[in-house]
Amino acid sequence: MAGKKILIADDEQDILEILEKKLKQAGYDVSAFLRGKDALAAAKLQKPDLIILDIAMPEMDGYDVAVALKKDASVDSIPVIFMTANELEYSGIEERLSKLGYCDFIAKPCAFEELLAKIKKIIG
Repeated sequence: MAGKKILIADDEQDILEILEKKLKQAGYDVSAFLRGKDALAAAKLQKPDLIILDIAMPEMDGYDVAVALKKDASVDSIPVIFMTANELEYSGIEERLSKLGYCDFIAKPCAFEELLAKIKKIIG
């Protein structure tokens, strides 16, 4: 895990700060962004090992970021874990995400251990 880079985008400042802190404590190099378009620009520059995207963000949501990533050959293979609120989990969201070639999905709020297990499964 040493040196593995994770990019996070979530428009909820408190969630972003908690995830950033906990992932850094777990040994990951973390970049965190409140806006999808900032995360997209950073992903193209940083080429992280994994991206964690909140689906519901203003301006450019997680879907839009994922679509833009898939259109760019330099970042199209970066695995993505999508996050969103519990009530959306059973509304067909996973089917829509699978069409984007997503790697995994987690409902918010989630136990950090559950997210960490998914991350370790994907990038170690």
